[in-house]
Amino acid sequence: MHFNFHFTAVETLWTLTFAGLLVLLVVLLGRDRVHRFPWFTASMVLMTLRLLASRLLFDKLAPLTSSEVFLMLADIGAVVSFLVVVEMARRAFARASRTAWIVGTLVLLAVAATVVIAWGPWPAAQTLLARSTLANLRLMQLVAQKSDLLIDLLIIELGLLAAFCGRWFNAGWRSHTQRIVLGLSTASIAQLLLRAALQVFANAPPPKSEAEYQRLIGLQGKLFNANSVVFLVVLVWWIACLWIDEPGAAAPGSPEPVVKSDSAGVDSAADQQA
Repeated sequence: MHFNFHFTAVETLWTLTFAGLLVLLVVLLGRDRVHRFPWFTASMVLMTLRLLASRLLFDKLAPLTSSEVFLMLADIGAVVSFLVVVEMARRAFARASRTAWIVGTLVLLAVAATVVIAWGPWPAAQTLLARSTLANLRLMQLVAQKSDLLIDLLIIELGLLAAFCGRWFNAGWRSHTQRIVLGLSTASIAQLLLRAALQVFANAPPPKSEAEYQRLIGLQGKLFNANSVVFLVVLVWWIACLWIDEPGAAAPGSPEPVVKSDSAGVDSAADQQA
């Protein structure tokens, strides 16, 4: 018996990613994680909406209308993603002093902004500031692209900082915060590698034959699929980690939580009452 599945790799990855996002949202809601990570939840909702819109609206709207819709969603997603970075930083370093917060924030922003400025060509100012619909769309696209790059760099920096210093503050290895940051950092690293590869292709000499052109298009498709696979693995990681309670969290129905400290050991509820 032979089974014929008329699904391409892109369609399969889209279906699995959409299903993974829905399962993650169910876990966030069902396991009561939304109140702790509201902006992370909002980013997953927005990502689900964008994924669904790309399937339902692509090639069904006028090109100009389609560009306006998806660029607006991209800009909103960039703002929400930045708030996710702030939320994760506040969770991971809740015990840090105000001075450490200010210094750390300035250093991370300076490093990330320097890379953003140096990465890739920037369009001419007169092209972006022209009074036309096309110029407005180009400006929206530039904001989305550069914001995504900045956020990817910030989340990678935050992931490294949380991995080495998180346990001294409020985000040990088994905490939900650090595991979410680990997933975000992994997805951002994959996204940066994809950006770098595409920039190499853009700067390379143009293909000299049809076969070379087709090979280049196929390689780019494989890179996009690999990036989608990485994000799918991250989704599975988040689902598994957020389903399980953190060590020391109160079990459902228990009157008193058990407080566990990474540095001072475990204090029981009875000791706290005493």
